[in-house]
Amino acid sequence: MAFVNTLKQWDEAVACFERGDSAAALGTFLDIQEKNSKIFFNIGCLHLINKNLDAAEKALDRCIGKDEHLAVAFFQRGLTFYKKERFEESFADFQHAFKELRGNQLIDYQPLGLRYKLYACEVLHNMALAHAQLGQWEKAKENLLTALNLRTEAKLSHIDRGLECILKQKLFEPVKVPAKVLFKPNKNYVAELEKKDYLGKAKVVSSIVFQDEFSGFAPLQPQDISVAPHRALEGEPHTVLFEFVPETSDELAVVPGNIVFVLNKGSDNWASVIFNERSCQSEEFSDPSLCVVKVHFTYTIAICMVPGLPYTTTLEKIGNKLGLPATAITLSYAQIDSGKKVIDENTRMEDVWSCVHNGRLTLWCDLKEGVSEQLQSQTHLMALHSYESSTPEDLEFHQGDTILLLSKVNEDWFEGQCNGKIGIFPASFVEEVPMKD
Repeated sequence: MAFVNTLKQWDEAVACFERGDSAAALGTFLDIQEKNSKIFFNIGCLHLINKNLDAAEKALDRCIGKDEHLAVAFFQRGLTFYKKERFEESFADFQHAFKELRGNQLIDYQPLGLRYKLYACEVLHNMALAHAQLGQWEKAKENLLTALNLRTEAKLSHIDRGLECILKQKLFEPVKVPAKVLFKPNKNYVAELEKKDYLGKAKVVSSIVFQDEFSGFAPLQPQDISVAPHRALEGEPHTVLFEFVPETSDELAVVPGNIVFVLNKGSDNWASVIFNERSCQSEEFSDPSLCVVKVHFTYTIAICMVPGLPYTTTLEKIGNKLGLPATAITLSYAQIDSGKKVIDENTRMEDVWSCVHNGRLTLWCDLKEGVSEQLQSQTHLMALHSYESSTPEDLEFHQGDTILLLSKVNEDWFEGQCNGKIGIFPASFVEEVPMKD
């Protein structure tokens, strides 16, 4: 309920601001009990509009305390320090904002609800201005020359004008975040707040029974209806302990807590089940040239592979699926007449692939000694849904992929690495994967 109240007040405050009532907007923002980094940013912006620099500084302090990777917050606080003529602190914040750009030429905050693009060249422009205020003209010149190389659009001509001023040892105006932009709440969440009338309004319906004096519904008449047995009552009920992401059309997606009805269990640890009236049959995979390899790690994955692949290729494919280097994992397999056997470069892969049954193979994966502790310090995420990139900064991945978390951009967006690429993605698309001790 707290989240719902926050969302309502946030949306109301933004509406007040867009109507031109900044005072009402600020009051509503301040009344929110559970403020996130975006709300504190908005409060700081409104204080800047009112020229209340001390209050703006405090709000932006709280914003950065909530999200220490929000580059635009450092940029805005740097502007606040600049207006307070605290130029060293201003430069430090501009420098921190540049660092949080992580080598990108810009960050477009539109996906996060702020209609603003923070350009690396404009951050350097303000860094140069802070240097100039401190009398460090050579350093200011270096910043602006770097900014020229990073400039992406012709409209950013103020970079050229800034350099001209520096060469004449003159000051110039800083680049500012527009006063008319605030972080807006997620429009999909806001849409869910609207009350929906699923039943509609009651209406009086005339009776269809001849000479019925009561204006209402006629009695229900007996009907001959044959009811088919409910399939979900077949099989033995089991509670799902681990999430499973399907790789083929004859597999079902389940998450911990789901109730499935097991129809039969195979000797390969696969089972035919019914879930939500959908069944997963133990049928041979439609493409006879492929088999489904199920890998038990700290969670279970499935991957389609060509039987007969060599050891190194098999290891790399499974490592990529798990988001781990091949050198960090060990694979095992099990034969019917013996226990689990470790797979290494000396293993006859013919023996491994001979365990394929009905187009399926089960393997086990463990972390090698010496890398477990290192990986414990890393955070791995599993993709709950596929995500298609819409900008060059986005990280594209597919459902079931494992992503190495690099940083939390803010509460809604993360930065990570997947399939050799680095980018940002929505936090709601993933969940953390626990690593083995």
